[in-house]
Amino acid sequence: MSATMFRTTAIRSIPRSFASVQAPKSRMSLYNNVLKASLRTSARPAKAASVLSLTVARPFHTSLVRYESKAGLEAAQYDVKKAEKTLGEQTMKPFPDAVSLSSSTRAAASEMTSDHEDDVDMMAGIRSDFTTIVDTFSLRDVPRRALYVGLAGVVPYLATSLTTVYLSFDIQYAATHGAGFMMSGETAEALLHIIEPIQLGYGASIISFLGAIHWGLEWAGYGGEKGYPRYSMGIVATAVAWPTLLLHAEMGLIAQFLAFTFLYYNDARAAANGWAPNWYGTYRFVLTFIVGASIVASLIGRGQIADLITRPPGPADRMRELRKKQMDELEAEPEGDEEEEEDEDDE
Repeated sequence: MSATMFRTTAIRSIPRSFASVQAPKSRMSLYNNVLKASLRTSARPAKAASVLSLTVARPFHTSLVRYESKAGLEAAQYDVKKAEKTLGEQTMKPFPDAVSLSSSTRAAASEMTSDHEDDVDMMAGIRSDFTTIVDTFSLRDVPRRALYVGLAGVVPYLATSLTTVYLSFDIQYAATHGAGFMMSGETAEALLHIIEPIQLGYGASIISFLGAIHWGLEWAGYGGEKGYPRYSMGIVATAVAWPTLLLHAEMGLIAQFLAFTFLYYNDARAAANGWAPNWYGTYRFVLTFIVGASIVASLIGRGQIADLITRPPGPADRMRELRKKQMDELEAEPEGDEEEEEDEDDE
């Protein structure tokens, strides 16, 4: 309908000078005829050009409309669910002849790579971890004087730990062979009981010292004044350290190990928050690692001879013994008073 109206309007709009134009055999001949007619007359050239453009463009417009209508009709008639159902009911057929034993990508990949592929480095991850450990323990940013003094401070703790391990070995050797390796079992046990309070006392001193460092940072104003939060670090360290001397050797070492670990965590957070130098966290990690390894070695050595030695009375045992003695004296006092009263009555 619209095409017919368009064609009628186009024909009516053609000027009379174009009436003599013969029916073209092709689109190019139509163009030539209309062009010649427009040259012969100058009445309405613009209208002739518009008619020419409409006449030439009409076949293209009609083909596009047909294509669009056909594609839309096919899309409307296509059922997706039905197609999926049909595809699901089909049985896959094997093609054994199309399968090869060689890789289809090896030929293409071999053109880009060399004939001899490099072996995978299985030790790369281990070397990377080892490099990280070396960089951590190198302590490059730590001042040399602080590093030397700190390492010297852990030497007594390490020495007492190694001595405990050796004495434990000598006691166990004496129990097995009847004689000690370098000294008798009794002598090794006596020395072990001397080492115990030295190791615990030195550990308590070091823990208190680590807490006092934060007091010094507060007085120096490092990172600004923090007040009671930073003062409390030194108070808690001292309050935890010295009660460990009242415990038995094994329990005291375990308590000090936990104290050292807690103080390292606290110092690392202080360094991260700007309350201490940036290198202080790494510095404390190395020293805490050495001290913690020493405590673990002492506990392992003492665990091997737990049934072979007698445990000497500690401070807590002495306090209990003193209290018991005082209670016995208080209970004995009334009996003494009654005897004095009987003596007075006899007189």
